[in-house]
Amino acid sequence: MATLPNPLPKLAADPSGSSLGLELPPGRLIDTTAEGPSDEPLLWCADGPAGPGDFDALRSARTAGLLPLLMDVDGDQGGPEKWELSPDEMSYPGDHDADEVLEDFWEEYTDEGDEWPGLAEPLTLVADPDERAADVADSLTGGGPGFKAPHLALVPARRSADIPAAIGWMGPAHQENDTARLCAVLRSWEDRFGIRLVALGFDRLTVSVAAPPADLDEAEEVAAEHFAFCPDDIGDLETYAQKLIGRPTWHFWWD
Repeated sequence: MATLPNPLPKLAADPSGSSLGLELPPGRLIDTTAEGPSDEPLLWCADGPAGPGDFDALRSARTAGLLPLLMDVDGDQGGPEKWELSPDEMSYPGDHDADEVLEDFWEEYTDEGDEWPGLAEPLTLVADPDERAADVADSLTGGGPGFKAPHLALVPARRSADIPAAIGWMGPAHQENDTARLCAVLRSWEDRFGIRLVALGFDRLTVSVAAPPADLDEAEEVAAEHFAFCPDDIGDLETYAQKLIGRPTWHFWWD
């Protein structure tokens, strides 16, 4: 996968991040992969649970080439050191087309004859995407779907959609080993729905949504994409679509 220059090694000698213009709480650099230690750290993770405002306080990290997110470290599978991250197995998200990726999954998981409806039209922003992300992150600091007490993390990535591939996250491995293909979909959702990746666990992720569906017709188009993206936890599409109207978060879990 194509990568940016990694500023994380600087934190080894400068744990506070002051040389990068940051004020970090105590934390650790993680370089553990399924193949052994990586040449450079994959991410930084705080030692303690995140509190309200912590995610937004690291918005400035983007100027240093780092993106914040919340990371589950207390799940049944432990923290990212035990997730068997595989960054060398990832392609580049920009090499994939979201429509083609979703169509492939749709054809695999739906009955023969159910034609892929195509991508939903872009929707209208009702909030600033980064501010919505900060609000959603704050709502998760007390625990959320699948996240007991998430910790703050920083990942070197161009955009939030690329974070799973950048660290070699294998959460959807039962569906797709090359997570960059799913990141291509997240990129498309960034463009069309103002999403930001906010939280990541062993096999689940949560995104904030700044342009959610406003009615059932819009929601049904988006629901089809969700089913193709993560069919494990959708159920009846019409019932699921109704829950998407105006919803500021989308949560996905791979069995």
